[in-house]
Amino acid sequence: MKKLDKLILGSFLGPFLLTFVVVDFILLTVNMLKYFDEIFGKGLSFWIYMELIGYFVISISPMALPLAVLLSSLMTFGNLGEHFELTAIKSSGISLLRALRPIGVFVIVLAFAAYLSNNYLVPKVNLKTFSLLYDIRMKSPALEIKEGVFYNGIPGYSLKVNSKPDEVRLNDIIIYNHSDGQGNLNVTMADSGRMEPFFNENYMKLTLYQGQNYKEARSTRGISEKPVEFSRTKFKENVIIFDLDAFKLNRTPEDLWSTNRSIKNIGELKLGMDSINTLVNDQKFQNYQTAESIYPFFTRNRKLVPLEFILERRAKDDTLRQIRSRRDKAMNDSIEATKNELASIDTNNLNGKPIPLVVPAPETRVVASNSDLPKSDSVFRKKKVFRTIESQTQAAIKIDSFASQSPVVEKKSDSANLLAEEPITTVDTAGVNESGNLVKPVRTTPLTSKERFALDSVVKESGLNSNALTMALNNARNLKNNFNVKTAQIASHDREFRRYEIAWYQKYTQAFACFVMFMIGAPLGAIIKKGGLGMPVILSITFFILFYMLTITGEKWAKEGVVDPFIGTWFSNLCLIPFGLFFLRQARKDARLFEPDFYLETWKAIQNRLKVISAKVA
Repeated sequence: MKKLDKLILGSFLGPFLLTFVVVDFILLTVNMLKYFDEIFGKGLSFWIYMELIGYFVISISPMALPLAVLLSSLMTFGNLGEHFELTAIKSSGISLLRALRPIGVFVIVLAFAAYLSNNYLVPKVNLKTFSLLYDIRMKSPALEIKEGVFYNGIPGYSLKVNSKPDEVRLNDIIIYNHSDGQGNLNVTMADSGRMEPFFNENYMKLTLYQGQNYKEARSTRGISEKPVEFSRTKFKENVIIFDLDAFKLNRTPEDLWSTNRSIKNIGELKLGMDSINTLVNDQKFQNYQTAESIYPFFTRNRKLVPLEFILERRAKDDTLRQIRSRRDKAMNDSIEATKNELASIDTNNLNGKPIPLVVPAPETRVVASNSDLPKSDSVFRKKKVFRTIESQTQAAIKIDSFASQSPVVEKKSDSANLLAEEPITTVDTAGVNESGNLVKPVRTTPLTSKERFALDSVVKESGLNSNALTMALNNARNLKNNFNVKTAQIASHDREFRRYEIAWYQKYTQAFACFVMFMIGAPLGAIIKKGGLGMPVILSITFFILFYMLTITGEKWAKEGVVDPFIGTWFSNLCLIPFGLFFLRQARKDARLFEPDFYLETWKAIQNRLKVISAKVA
């Protein structure tokens, strides 16, 4: 590495580390303020807070890196330009791009490290952060009893102390026992008492002196009931034990947070997205089945076939389910076989010496043939066949009698009389064939006009049309409601799928943002030629706020489905890259964008150009 590269990189690393610590501290403060009321004042140890702060520092580092790179690169090249070192570098024949190379290589390595951190370190830290933060939220506040105020921190009790000489002694005590959940029916009053923890502060002993206890049963039947039981007990000394388990920090298993997107790496996010696609495809496939089952008449001879990609996805998912079920079944069978073998060895163990199990060889196993079956089984089968033929014959006789005695003939109407005058005669009789199967009656001639008229009149007079219309309307409403429910479910799955995509792309965009900020900060520092914490800090904060606003806007559009999640997550970087290219072009030309003379000269050039144009027009 040349001396120039060492000089530029050395002048960059110091401000970078300093600004990274400062920015990380600012973001940490902002994050801690969100949970200030929930995590402080609960009597936690110092190391619990340090653990939580350490998790927060690691989780917000990806957001702090772009701002640190922007501010440090701007300060570095601003200092070089302010002390004319950048001018000396250019005068020696070294271009600005060559001067940017050492820091650019460092930023590329930093971006790659940020990507690895986002994909592997930050998800694990987020898991521990969520778990610890939830445990702190669920923990009851520290036991702090104030004078003249009811304290409800102890589960099942409400306690009031009028005077408190010290942390142990209490005077004029009132205790409401709510452990039964029946209201203020159990009251204890005492003149004085002492409150002391014991058994490693797992329990609290409250000793009361010179008091009374009032307890009343709860009425259940109203005014007509007999007076309820009421008891009053006087005591000189009474001891009450409180369980302080609610005041401890109980650590929740981290597996409960395994479904959160923030704790997944890219591979796990892709697996979750594939599961969501399976759920959506199943919902779409069920829509076709539901529609087909609601209209059985129209789908009797035709099927509602789903789209090809739905069937392909369905077949793939079914194959995976079968493979998974076979694997689980084989594993369970092997475990069960091992348990049975161990159990059999234990039961056959005699005087410490195992007795070998005798398993018959496959060749010695005898399978009974049909001829070896008992006679009762063959008789049973014959009876079953006879019963089947008899039932089919009776059904055929019923159909034949129905054909000969049609209910239409008995109908007292004009159409029925017409039908009676010309009965149906071209109908084959039903019966049983030689194989014992039922033969249905088959009509060989079409219906006559009188028969059609008679059937139509029967349909109209019996109200079948209105029933059919009502049934069709109910089916349509059921289908619509079902589709609405499935549409809402699919929309929910799609929204979750977009959030998974956003979490996936963020692991790349936050790392690439470091390089974008370097492209803006380094040329901008070479243009303004001012170091320190004045102008560089103002410009850095301005561009970082712009970057943050664009990031939030793009992610919101992506969550709502306005734009593709890829465009939404890369929206801020795509908007700021043109700024970086513009500043780089101006820095190579030694433009004076932040000097008043530059804009005055530009305005004069515009005025002169307008005068020339107006003279030509005149």
